[in-house]
Amino acid sequence: MNTAPTWPTGRRQFLAGAGAIGAGALMSGCVTSSSSDAGSTSQSSGGSATLQSNLSSPQAKTAMEDLVAAYNKRGGAKARLNTVASETFRTQLPTYLTSANPPDLLTWYPGSVADAYAKKGLLLDVSDIWTKGELAEYPDALKKLCSDSSGAKVFVPAGYYWWGMFYKKSNFAKWGVQEPKTWDDFIALCKTLKSKGVAPIGLGAGGDTAWVASAWFDYLNIRINGAQYHRDLLAGRHSFDDPQVHKVFDKWAEVLPYFDPNGTALAFQDATTAMLSNRTGMMLIGTFFADAAPKDQLDDIDFFRFPIIDPSIPVAEEGPTDGYFASAHTSHKEQTLDLMSYLATAEAQEIYLKGSSGTSLPSNPKAKDSGTPLVKKGRALIENAAEVTQFFNRDSSDALQPTADTALTKFLAKPKEINSILTAWQRDAQKIWSQ
Repeated sequence: MNTAPTWPTGRRQFLAGAGAIGAGALMSGCVTSSSSDAGSTSQSSGGSATLQSNLSSPQAKTAMEDLVAAYNKRGGAKARLNTVASETFRTQLPTYLTSANPPDLLTWYPGSVADAYAKKGLLLDVSDIWTKGELAEYPDALKKLCSDSSGAKVFVPAGYYWWGMFYKKSNFAKWGVQEPKTWDDFIALCKTLKSKGVAPIGLGAGGDTAWVASAWFDYLNIRINGAQYHRDLLAGRHSFDDPQVHKVFDKWAEVLPYFDPNGTALAFQDATTAMLSNRTGMMLIGTFFADAAPKDQLDDIDFFRFPIIDPSIPVAEEGPTDGYFASAHTSHKEQTLDLMSYLATAEAQEIYLKGSSGTSLPSNPKAKDSGTPLVKKGRALIENAAEVTQFFNRDSSDALQPTADTALTKFLAKPKEINSILTAWQRDAQKIWSQ
């Protein structure tokens, strides 16, 4: 196990900005829809708090089961876990929160996403537990991130992770290639892999995971126009058909010939399998993908930072935070608050890391991460970033994500129609912003 996390200046400065905060990728993959110790989304009996989880990838699901089991062994309040396939969870979340008999506690994101639900009166104010126990020792950056726009705390963070260009070390060695640093290096790498009969870039934007393509938009935008422009764009202060946004797609078009032709046909879990099976060379993805990968392959996985395009632009990275918020209409408030307090402890977060792939970083400042070389490299990536963004929907809203899914999949299919695609995207986004 490694030492407890520190919060880098760049990350702290980013999180401290209320207008900049939004909590891509989703927390884990849509592998199965199943439950543990609860068969539905209804309130559980006997005074137990129901935890509705979208962590459905095999290792993540097991880790959540271990976590709830450990909580229940402590005596006192009890919890019941209900695991729902990630994509089902995402589409049903508004229904969960507005139902007459909602789950007590749910996995999701802080920042602008949580604030949108809080403004509708759907989230429980949990400010009181933030003054006690281990939550009281969390850094101010996280306290700010977990507050709504009124200042009330509505979220408890569990961990954060990073995005990068992941690949197999054994494949790069076999192919005689190295990690690129610049965009030109990246293009050269793609050409080399293609010459060897390998699809250089896997995507995973098929099925129910079209949102994965947003990572490419996010990274190209923060590399070309910078993190502040990116956040302002997603907040509606710029237009998706601005010239600056056209530059993003001009650059993206340079690498489209190197994408896996099945990129928009395979969900990210299948794209992960393609990379691990040596059918693709690399993939821009968050570390959550490892929860769907065989553990015996994790030691062969490495990543590199998304290539620098304009050296004058401060380097930003995607570092999403995940955790829990509670329904304002819970009928088990006391039990729910007790469970949330436990989930914030170093003990709880270390239990989760041990049961999962261990590729995320704990939020608790006293919790230890897995200490693997991959995790150390990921921590350094985030801590050395000038700024940290979250992901498209987390920096904007869940409501805006479908507009990106539509625009980006159209671009991948018909890149020459980019002008009309961006015009339509702006029109669709404006409808969301004006609500």
